[in-house]
Amino acid sequence: MPVPHSASAPVAVADLLSLRRRTTAILIVSQILGGLGVAIGIALASVLAQQVSGTEALSGLAPTAMVAGTALLSMPLAALMTARGRRPGLVVAYVLGAVGAGVVVLAAVVGSFPLLLVGMAGFGAGSSANLQARFAAADLAEPERRARAISTVVWATTIGAVLGPNIAAPAGRSVAGMGIPAAAGPFLWAAGVFLVSAVMVAALLRPDPLLTARALAAGSAEDTAPEGRSLKAGLRAVRESPRARLALVTVAASHTAMVSIMSMTPVALSHHGAGIQLIGLVISGHIAGMYAFSPVMGWLSDKLGRLSVIGLAVGLLSCAALLAGTAGASHGRTAAGLFVLGLGWSAGLVSGSALLTDSVPQAARAAVQGLSDLTMNTSAGIGGAAAGLIVAQAGYGWLNAAGACLLLPLAVLALRSPKRSG
Repeated sequence: MPVPHSASAPVAVADLLSLRRRTTAILIVSQILGGLGVAIGIALASVLAQQVSGTEALSGLAPTAMVAGTALLSMPLAALMTARGRRPGLVVAYVLGAVGAGVVVLAAVVGSFPLLLVGMAGFGAGSSANLQARFAAADLAEPERRARAISTVVWATTIGAVLGPNIAAPAGRSVAGMGIPAAAGPFLWAAGVFLVSAVMVAALLRPDPLLTARALAAGSAEDTAPEGRSLKAGLRAVRESPRARLALVTVAASHTAMVSIMSMTPVALSHHGAGIQLIGLVISGHIAGMYAFSPVMGWLSDKLGRLSVIGLAVGLLSCAALLAGTAGASHGRTAAGLFVLGLGWSAGLVSGSALLTDSVPQAARAAVQGLSDLTMNTSAGIGGAAAGLIVAQAGYGWLNAAGACLLLPLAVLALRSPKRSG
């Protein structure tokens, strides 16, 4: 398989530095927009699901459907990126996210809960694009700065993600008189944001970072034949690397604990008298914890090693479950728990993603990274589905206890892993 023209020629050192900066800048802008689109919708997803379904027990299925959609699309998008590069995969993901957001609006108008879940699954493609962008940042990064490259793009999501929940209320008011429920208004805005992201990536993310990285690796120890880039090769690479397996568990456990607790927090807050504005502020604080401090997690991961930051993630997530699970009617304690929950997720995602990229050959990375997103979102989808039932039957405190229990296997694996560099 010939290397595409845009990545076929060797890249001089000065040109490579310039290309890294340009690629990072484009990914940062796309992350700001993508984060805005996802956060606008997800802030009221469980509330909208409760309104459409008429029961609290099903309210957790809306964010769960989003996570499930992200998971189901992870491998097809990974296959597309493996064959064609990062740019086509990101564009397709943003377009699918926009279509899904439109279906959510339609479902809210006609009052169809099954259609709402279908739309949320498509909406999850926008989240998939944001997740895959972190790996695009790592394609051209030096190994000793790989975690910081990932964390920089993760950090960029902060701006849009924090702003998103706070403009959910204005977005809801903007559809007044249009026959669209206020809780569905944010999804209409999200569709437009995703389309802008798709156009920008299609026009500006050139040359493709993954194809360029492959061209640079041509003839090196990491270069393999095209068959080494298949999804089967990716699975084989994970089976052969204990550290890659630890990385997969890290990302999956961190994400599942976060999604399970976060998805039901708006419902728990509403039970204690919180309005949409306060719920938006709490979710904004949570998202700030997820993204704003990711450069710190990247720096720590590069300097202290991936395993040290994985241990930090376990500690932070456990502390978050304790705070939120014992908050009761204290909105401030719940907000603090959600903020720490975001920090723990950031530590797990950045360190786990860097460790995964370190642990497999360059040719297999796109496939392995897609497998990582499939694993983390499938696990989180199951956790999110269970979250609504746990809250309905036992309460929000028990949900947090269950989230903390998910971290035990990760803690055991991290302690048993040999401490090597990185």
